[in-house]
Amino acid sequence: MTNIRWGLIGATFIARDWMISAFRNTGGTVASVLSSSPERARDFAALKHIPLGTTDMDELLSGDIDAVYISTTNELHVPQALAAIKAGKHVLCEKPLALDYAGAKEMVEAAKNAGVVFATNHHLRNSGTHLAMREAIAAGRIGRPLFAKVAHARYLPEFLQGWRLTNREKGAGVILDITTHDVDSLRFLLGDNPKSVLCMTQTGTLAKGDVEDGAMTLIEFESGLVAHTHDAFTTKYAPTSLEIHGTEGSLIGTDCMTQDPIGEVLLRTEAGEEKLSIDRGNLYERGLRAFNEAVAGTGKPAASGDDGLWSLATGLAAVQSGRSGARVPVAV
Repeated sequence: MTNIRWGLIGATFIARDWMISAFRNTGGTVASVLSSSPERARDFAALKHIPLGTTDMDELLSGDIDAVYISTTNELHVPQALAAIKAGKHVLCEKPLALDYAGAKEMVEAAKNAGVVFATNHHLRNSGTHLAMREAIAAGRIGRPLFAKVAHARYLPEFLQGWRLTNREKGAGVILDITTHDVDSLRFLLGDNPKSVLCMTQTGTLAKGDVEDGAMTLIEFESGLVAHTHDAFTTKYAPTSLEIHGTEGSLIGTDCMTQDPIGEVLLRTEAGEEKLSIDRGNLYERGLRAFNEAVAGTGKPAASGDDGLWSLATGLAAVQSGRSGARVPVAV
């Protein structure tokens, strides 16, 4: 099934700037959009040529749609996803799936019980750089992975400098916003799960109160690999990178923690240096093709609900560690 009819739950920038074109370019149709504001729903629908803009969840779910894309603030994900699942709709949900593990687990299990597809929009695992690194690791080209480093610090654009910097009740802070992506990327590359987290945070450059706008995290994985992540909303000129270092070689990805299909990957081994071939396809479109296949029963989502549970649990452990200063186990 490629002609999926989508309902958008959230008239958001990511839907506007990234997802709508990806839905349409993969054979889908955007049939409706929901917003808490009647004016925003109307204007968004007109701007993106969507037939229906509404504030009524029942109206959206009773319409001719097959799936919903949820990109609202984080505290709304659980009730919105549960309503969509009850209506028999497939769900693609932004991360973090929820503000607590129990709520996220409830909606993932509800989708399984209802027989609908539930996916987490962890777009980075669809990047050509990540796919090339995963293939090299699986082929044993760096031996046994020992260490990983992720640099994912950036500057939060002014138009996003709202609740992400101030409102814990909506899931503010760099950890749930960015570190969760790092965790998913590492799980995807390594085929390994986080075991415990030690995190130190920074606040006050942009964020207010106790909300962290920068974090450095050490993550111990079940295999014994140790990863370091650096995430921030406050660095205007920092490049992004992802490195995996093993017993027989190293993979060094540059400009690769981004929505754009850019970046390079260098493999270093005893034989010398090799630049890996990169597929420059659109990250979101690749993820949606996998979602379409899952709906058709011929594949599975690029990132499942269970993948979203792992990234959330690790993010929550990092938040707890940043507040307490203690090492915190990842509870899944």
